[in-house]
Amino acid sequence: MRRLLYIGLVLGFFVTLLITPYLIKYLRKIDLVVKDIHKENTPLVPVSGGLAVLGGLMAGLMWYIFIQIFYYENAETLLLLFSAITTILLITFIGFIDDLIIEKSKDETSGLKQWQKPLLTLIAAVPLMAVNAGTTTMLIPFLGRTDVGLLFPLLFVPIGIVGASNMINMFAGFNGSEAGMGIVYLSNLGLYAYANGRFSAAAIAGITVCALLAFYYYNKVPAKILAGDSLTYLLGGVLVTVAVLGNIERAALIASVPFFIEFLLKARGKFKKKSIGTYENGKVRSLYGNQIYSIPHLLTRTGKFTEKQVVYFMMLIQLIFSSLIWVL
Repeated sequence: MRRLLYIGLVLGFFVTLLITPYLIKYLRKIDLVVKDIHKENTPLVPVSGGLAVLGGLMAGLMWYIFIQIFYYENAETLLLLFSAITTILLITFIGFIDDLIIEKSKDETSGLKQWQKPLLTLIAAVPLMAVNAGTTTMLIPFLGRTDVGLLFPLLFVPIGIVGASNMINMFAGFNGSEAGMGIVYLSNLGLYAYANGRFSAAAIAGITVCALLAFYYYNKVPAKILAGDSLTYLLGGVLVTVAVLGNIERAALIASVPFFIEFLLKARGKFKKKSIGTYENGKVRSLYGNQIYSIPHLLTRTGKFTEKQVVYFMMLIQLIFSSLIWVL
């Protein structure tokens, strides 16, 4: 009878699919739009699509909780679930605040200051810290399995939330990249959690994937709505909550390898180089010639690939590393 729980996946998809057009109209009405730079004449496109994904995710999770209580009479995991939901809500709201601050030129969202982002995203870690979510035994290189005790909720969880929410933002700038890559790594992590009997973590990942699939329909090239920090922060929050609730931190780290590589490449450019490029005859060309300061530059430095091809390449890279969680 676990088929009843699958209705949550359907809700996640259709709620996002139905509310996204209304969100697009609303964001245009309040003038929350930015230039889509990889298009001819750089049209203004609504930003902050994470709000639509959040709507689908919350609808699916509320159904999941309803079934757990009134059908399966299982309330044991509710505290952890509600702490995860609170974390995701808080971090998405912080991302939305970041989206609201837009340059007058509409070139991009100027966002919060660099020192403000870790402080605010740190707040989102408090619910998971307060309930001591996850297990304190971790596999640490050279030390093996080690019980880190209070260091897990007080140190590793907040580091995870702050790090994940900001690292996912590094690939922003291409239509469908955040949603597409999110579909890949959360699908693998959700299935991995399910295979290991971590059903709450699997539910969060699975419902998010279904919501992302619906959002991707509007976000793919050419995008009718952009992801914005509300989505990248949401995905960071989901990634950490799935890892912590499912006790699959190692798998989450393996799936996150492309982001670590991107971090090193961005560090090479002193974090001043952008992943985006310029639009030339339907193709995307890097701003930095043959220099590589981001994974997309592997393609865009040639100026021979379209934005859609670049996004598919990024999703392929993510698929390769995400698949490693099944063999490592």
